Parts: sequence; structure tokens; C-alpha cells
Amino acid sequence: MAEHGLSAIPDLRSEHVNQFGCSPITPDQLAILAEPGTTQIRVIEALDGQLVTNELRVDAPIVDNRIVPDPTQDVLKLVVVNRYKDAPPSVGFIKNFGLTQGAIASSVGHDSHNITAVGCDDDSICRAINLVIGARGGLSAVSGNDPDDDHLLALPVAGLMTDTDGYAVAARYAALDTYAKQELGSTLSAPFMTLSFMALLVIPSLKLSDLALFDGNRFSFTPLQLNGSGN
Repeated sequence: MAEHGLSAIPDLRSEHVNQFGCSPITPDQLAILAEPGTTQIRVIEALDGQLVTNELRVDAPIVDNRIVPDPTQDVLKLVVVNRYKDAPPSVGFIKNFGLTQGAIASSVGHDSHNITAVGCDDDSICRAINLVIGARGGLSAVSGNDPDDDHLLALPVAGLMTDTDGYAVAARYAALDTYAKQELGSTLSAPFMTLSFMALLVIPSLKLSDLALFDGNRFSFTPLQLNGSGN
């Protein structure tokens, strides 16, 4: 079956089963206009090594009537794109990823395995998502300082797996993980693993689906923006 670390099983290739029906997105699709009276936003607080999250209420960072990420406060934009069809991206905000520039994205996102991305600016988030769309699945990381510094682990089998050599895949994943931490600044022990659970709606307290923010305690959708009365 194997000798000297090499498999003796024939490498038989088959057609990749995959369902990717979405088109590339543009940065303007990620813009969030501030509603009249908005003073705060709901923010997901990711917890390192845990599936549960907290719900934070943060003063809305508004620039030119748009709610924007604030990397200086570690309030980053979180995006979920429906991978199965063209639909408007769902946009929220998240804290504790620690990115200081750029973005990461993944089509490994329990349970629906849509594309989930987190980043410091719309251009970087868009690039990271479109890398995954172009590969019909995978993990990506892009720099906010160098538009040519893009990194991708393609997962062409259902957008979740690959038939590439396991050692090569492990090395590529390790390189992406290191890049997300050392170059982009993530403070999480496993940023891609944490990202994969930020759309898992059944785990409280707050998650993001491809439709909207979801309150796992009340088990209902909840608005992103809050006015002065807290509603």
C-alpha cells in the first residue's frame, strides 16, 4: 500500500463535483450606507479557539455617510457571498481577527459553505473573494499594501477539498496561515478555522448568513444598525 512515504495506490482522477454559480463581485457591492439616526452597530466578537461569539455594540465608524471598517479599533468588515447563485453580498462587522491590512476569504464555511471573508477595506475583501470564486472554491489571503501579493489554496472538489498531494496541501495551508498572521496581522491562533464558523447560525450569539446578521439566542435575524434608542 505504501513504501518509503509514498503511496502505491494508483492515482485515479475523476471529474470534480462542484456547485459554484456566483459571479465575481465589485467593491461597491460591499458598501453600507448609514441609515438616518444610526449611532451604533452590532459587531460580532470572535473568541479565539471557540465556536461561540459575543454581540458587541460599537459606535458606528461613518465616513461619507458609509459605515466603514476601523482597523485601528480592530473592527473589520465581514462578508458572506452566496456561492450557489448571484445574490447581493451580506455585510457585517467583526472584532478580534486583528488584521491590520488586507483580507482573507474561504469557501469552507459551515453549514452552507458559502464564501466568507474578513478584511480591512472593500478592495482587499473583494480581491480575496474573487480569488475564491475564480478557483471555484478555496482559501485566499491578499495584502492591502500590494495588489499583486495574492495567495490561494484552491479547493476544486465541492469547494471544500482537493485531489492535490496531501503534503503539498498542508504546506500551502501552513503558508497561508503564517501569511495571515505575520503579514496581515491576525492575532488568532487559527484565523481560517475561526472564519469558517462565523456563518454557522446555530451557534450563539451573533453570526452572519448570506441574508443578514442572525441572533443565535433569539434565533432570528437582527439589524446591523442601531439608533440612539438602541433599536
